[in-house]
Amino acid sequence: MLLSKPSRNGFCILHRTHWLREMPWRLHPPACMAWTTSRNHGTWNDAGSTRRRVMVAAGAGLGLGTILAYGDHRRRAAEPETPAPAAGPPFPVFTRKEVARHNSQASRVWVTYGSDVFDITDFVEAHPGGKSKILLAAGGALEPFWALYAMHKQEHVLEILRGYKVGELSPEEPPQPTPGDPYAEDPQRHPALRINTLKPFNAETPPELIAENYLTPNALFFKRNHFPVPVVDPATYRLQVQSSGGRTMSLSLQDLKRRFPKHEVTATLQCAGNRRAEMNAIKNTNRLGWGVGAISNARWGGALLRDVLAEAGYKPGDKGHVCFEGLDKDQSGTVYGASIPFKKAMSPDGDVLLAYEMNGEELPRDNGFPLRVIAPGIVGARNVKWLAQITVGPEESQSHWQQKDYKGFSPSVTWDNVDFSSAPAIQDMPVQSAITEPGPGACVCPGELTVKGYAWSGGGRRVIRVDVSLDGGKSWHMAKLTGKEQLPGRAWAWQLWQLDACVPEGTKEMDIVCKAVDASYNDQPNTVAPIWNILGVLNSAWHRVHVSVGEE
Repeated sequence: MLLSKPSRNGFCILHRTHWLREMPWRLHPPACMAWTTSRNHGTWNDAGSTRRRVMVAAGAGLGLGTILAYGDHRRRAAEPETPAPAAGPPFPVFTRKEVARHNSQASRVWVTYGSDVFDITDFVEAHPGGKSKILLAAGGALEPFWALYAMHKQEHVLEILRGYKVGELSPEEPPQPTPGDPYAEDPQRHPALRINTLKPFNAETPPELIAENYLTPNALFFKRNHFPVPVVDPATYRLQVQSSGGRTMSLSLQDLKRRFPKHEVTATLQCAGNRRAEMNAIKNTNRLGWGVGAISNARWGGALLRDVLAEAGYKPGDKGHVCFEGLDKDQSGTVYGASIPFKKAMSPDGDVLLAYEMNGEELPRDNGFPLRVIAPGIVGARNVKWLAQITVGPEESQSHWQQKDYKGFSPSVTWDNVDFSSAPAIQDMPVQSAITEPGPGACVCPGELTVKGYAWSGGGRRVIRVDVSLDGGKSWHMAKLTGKEQLPGRAWAWQLWQLDACVPEGTKEMDIVCKAVDASYNDQPNTVAPIWNILGVLNSAWHRVHVSVGEE
């Protein structure tokens, strides 16, 4: 759909709500005259009807936090409505596989809702939440997105969506699991997740959705699994805790909820390999090529680990390590394990949880149901999911993931000379930041530009500043930080940030860079190469995004 008076900045206007309300609209004939059958049924050449349809259709997209505000919709409701479309020929029938082929503007953008198929290509550029967000659903279903953002489920939104209908879904048999597949009982996942591996499942939050929510929706929280997701019956589940006297304390899920006060903490989890793709671009580590989305933030609820350890007879002055084992295991029976220092576990300021809730809901299976460790400020690898056993001893966990993984090395270390005993296991993480919008290779418009991202530091250190450069680091601007107030030394959650800038006329390309500074004035290194390592972990270099500039 083409608009008669595009703004100088095209669809890059910051305040899209104001723009859509005030801008004159006039419908032009589409460049492609192959309009769908249902669109031909309706009357689309009336300017008032068109404006009303486009504004409502804006809410039918995947707005995800930037949805149009309908300040004058009640006034328009009193206007005469477009006549109901006349009955037409039956719609063609498509399989989901056929719909999936239409996953870009080049191949037309199709989506499904219920049993209907819609071609929304002509709406993509006008989407107020941004083209990149609506394209997340291309070739798939709208339901997973609308489940997160319920403002779409309104009759007037559905009415406009029907105007894009091109077909119906054929009944399909559900896919049959492969016999003997250990991953056959893994849970369903949100289609927007960016998948690195299917088995085991490892996927990150889409960058363009990260800055939309201070608390990452559970379905979009990044997934880091090492083995198949275990199937656990909460009624028979038991946590085994070794007591100071050598005996074992067995706790049911209900025991944890009844016997120990519930504590809540907002904490960010980050995989040690977050942003590894940038290291792989220098020299391949042959490990998962995470982008910037292996990090998420949630409000966790559960029992304090120190309360449970005190019940088991441990005292704050004791020393050693608290070791955890999960219920997830490989086919040989090897279980995932990790440990944290006893001092962190017992500290009143450590806020270490045995969590059974996530964002006010029961833990999802992918995120550790029915119980997991949340050790705020510490690398994600120590936040053991599907927790089965807790022991305390003088030594760290002897698991592979504590002894021979998740450690940092010099760039000079190779697989031929590596000595894993020479490096400590990662606990606190370094200061980190990344740009989530615009994305690499994006085309931005001259004029107003919004740059968004996240920043976080380990060990409870608060991020005090994020600097953003639009010229590769020659000059800098301070971004605006958003987020909840956090206690000194207990700043477990990330800060989202935003910079509203101006792109001068005549600019052809831009190198956008960000770097964060924490409360200890720790800064990020400016390049990746000096911190490259064989495991591809701890990439905290300045994040860089190259974009082109041009009118759309």
